[in-house]
Amino acid sequence: MNTSDNITESEENFWSRTEKSVLIPILTTEMVLGVLGNGLVLIVKVVCKDHFQCLYWLPLFSLTLSDFLCSILMICGSLLAVLSEGQISPWCEVVSLLKFTFITSSIGSIAILCVQRYMGIPSKGKKLSVLMAVACVASWCTGAIFGAVPVVYDWIKYDPAEMLCAVFWESSYSDMLVYILCAFSISIFIPFLLILFCSILTCAGYGKDSSSLNVHILSSQGDLSSITPLLVILYLICYAPFTASELVLLGRLDLSPSPEWLRSLSSVMAYLDCGLNPFIYCTNKDFRKAVLILFWNKRRSAFPDPVLTGITRLEI
Repeated sequence: MNTSDNITESEENFWSRTEKSVLIPILTTEMVLGVLGNGLVLIVKVVCKDHFQCLYWLPLFSLTLSDFLCSILMICGSLLAVLSEGQISPWCEVVSLLKFTFITSSIGSIAILCVQRYMGIPSKGKKLSVLMAVACVASWCTGAIFGAVPVVYDWIKYDPAEMLCAVFWESSYSDMLVYILCAFSISIFIPFLLILFCSILTCAGYGKDSSSLNVHILSSQGDLSSITPLLVILYLICYAPFTASELVLLGRLDLSPSPEWLRSLSSVMAYLDCGLNPFIYCTNKDFRKAVLILFWNKRRSAFPDPVLTGITRLEI
């Protein structure tokens, strides 16, 4: 009996060490890409905004800010949790709240971007742009509200598979069902329908005529919004495991969580979205030029051109 227990314990330790050795470099890479990449995108959007066209800058800025904060707080938190094998209160509850906030703000920002492109509403200059700004703020607030509910009802505990504190259901299937259905319907499903509907209509050529905006290129490759289809595709791919994990949970009446590998995959893929978004921005030619201009100006400021201070005349 003791021999069997020792074998089982050694196998668990082996798989734990193996999992750590795989997850640590992955999380470190995602954190570095997310922090540096999204930090660079934010700087370029603020400092070099005159060097590229961005009619719908508000949802794009909101999306980048969400990815940047997620990289600093969530990915870094998961990495530390893997190294220290847990998260303590109150950071545990904060992480759970922020997780759903960033998920909701990301899909909300993409949905608003798709709506703006379809309706031809720039982020400034029109009355409807105020409504779009309110919608961006609402997506953040909605995520924070739904993220706070499990914290208030004490449904939170650390999940080694997800590498962060998550919601665990131990009492009532009806409570879990009501919460997940409400959270997904309002925060995920409605933005997803807007993304799908507006993307299909825009690709089919039913979007508002660009001439009404007095710009010579609205949906062409000159505007930064040309990256929207790539942002949508990447988001749907990266958050598919998270959605599948929640659907599996809904189908289990005994309230048992989804498989560990699926929960780990959902976290890794969600973090991957934050790290790859900056590369999508760089697929836009004008944005790449703005990045080069930023680095060129820094180089020139670090190494100023020589100044001619005096001339000596030589007699030949």
